[in-house]
Amino acid sequence: MMAGRSANTSVQPGSALLFQTGEWNFDTLKRTFDAIEDIALNELKLDPYPVQVEMISSEQMLDAYSSIGMPVFYHHWSFGKRFTRDEALYRKGYQGLAYEIVINSNPCICYVMEENTMTMQTLVMAHAAFGHNHFFRNNYLFKEWTDAEGILDYLNFAKSYVARCEEQHGISSVERVLDAAHALMDHAVNRYGRRPRLSLATEKKRAEERLEHQRQTYNDLWRTLPPKPKREEVKPEVDMARKKLGLPEENLLYFIEKFSPSLKDWERELVRIVRNIAQYFYPQKQTKMMNEGCATYVHYRIMNRLYDLGKISEGSMLEFLSSHANVVFQPDFDDRRYSGLNPYALGFEMMRDIERVVTDPTDEDREYLPEIAGNGDVMETLKTVWANFRDDSFIAQYLSPTMMRKMRLFKLTDESEAPHYLVDAIHDERGYARVRRALARQYDPGERDPNIQVSDVDLKGSRRLVLTHQLHNDIPLSEDDARAVLGYVADLWGYDVQLLGIGTNDVTKYQYDASPRT
Repeated sequence: MMAGRSANTSVQPGSALLFQTGEWNFDTLKRTFDAIEDIALNELKLDPYPVQVEMISSEQMLDAYSSIGMPVFYHHWSFGKRFTRDEALYRKGYQGLAYEIVINSNPCICYVMEENTMTMQTLVMAHAAFGHNHFFRNNYLFKEWTDAEGILDYLNFAKSYVARCEEQHGISSVERVLDAAHALMDHAVNRYGRRPRLSLATEKKRAEERLEHQRQTYNDLWRTLPPKPKREEVKPEVDMARKKLGLPEENLLYFIEKFSPSLKDWERELVRIVRNIAQYFYPQKQTKMMNEGCATYVHYRIMNRLYDLGKISEGSMLEFLSSHANVVFQPDFDDRRYSGLNPYALGFEMMRDIERVVTDPTDEDREYLPEIAGNGDVMETLKTVWANFRDDSFIAQYLSPTMMRKMRLFKLTDESEAPHYLVDAIHDERGYARVRRALARQYDPGERDPNIQVSDVDLKGSRRLVLTHQLHNDIPLSEDDARAVLGYVADLWGYDVQLLGIGTNDVTKYQYDASPRT
């Protein structure tokens, strides 16, 4: 931890204030953290992991940015590239830095900037150390797909494993595999829970046993297939091998790791490392709005409670409200600053709206949200919501007509052959349902992410891998991007790869082919 600021931050005798200036030291931080913790645990009844707060400099925050916010990570050229870019933008004043970074681990690690004022330290500890922390520990997606107990040990293992591979096989060989695996990270997750989550704490032992696993699965699969079969008798062997492949398979890196005919054992382990990290971060992509809404609501409640108890001054409260207003600011759709819905704004407003519905419902609320309207228990209702939903299902269930009117939400339809936009849904009974459904779809990974699966492998000689992209609304992939990423698939697979774009009525809209580039 960094040394505290040297200014005198002691509280005047007889004062109930936790701090009186913007300067901080570790005594002040500890006193304030204890006050926040008391409200979070005993009044809001939150259930977070144990917390480890660490003070870092702006340079260390930039370093954390470059390694996806993790305290330890393996080396790769792309991280250095991002650090250099972010540092240049920050030094020139074109980009600010986050006030904090929080890590889904046990204990939960919360990094806070030493440049923050004491008011901002109070805000970010409430926001991250208790808001995000509670969400990480209790949301079902994080429980199902992440291992907070083992992630830091696993990252240490990954870092040392990559370093050993670089020493033994050369940096360029390692980067070739990592470059390809990174390009496929968005297609390296299990979206539907078909395989049980493995504890990351077991991965080191798993790596040591990979050679035996390879001998039992991979060798048997490919050894039984002659390169150029000439007799029909080979068909039963082909059918058996195809069954072992478990097609179709949504997780491209999983399939490549298990069945690539060309990867060496150490390369398979690199692919597995990237795949595990991609899976670890996948729940965060599905809960961005809810997670930020939860943390923003928690810090708002805690800061207001501290003020009500006389523990922070009016000046600190004004500083907090200014920062909070900036965080939840939502430009109108015709504002030049508009770039979509601010997840902080939408999430916070929906949490506040649930509080309103629970405590002071209207007849309209009782019609649209009968299961929570007027139940009187705000925190239990919110904790149930935070535990059991992701962004799209949360919006589909709890976006009220009051919220749609407050945020002026409406639906536009843009048909390519039509000369104008069509206002398709407004604030009436039918429009509310359409707006809610349309907004929920924008957050649905099934609608947002391309549905690309391994559908076939030519087992009769060429070993060509076939991928299919089920087009949503007949919208194709960008050709340049698709061909570039397909090249990485071919590099890892070691043989030709084909991508088929399948549209309505199973019509093939496009076909791209790639061969290994190395």
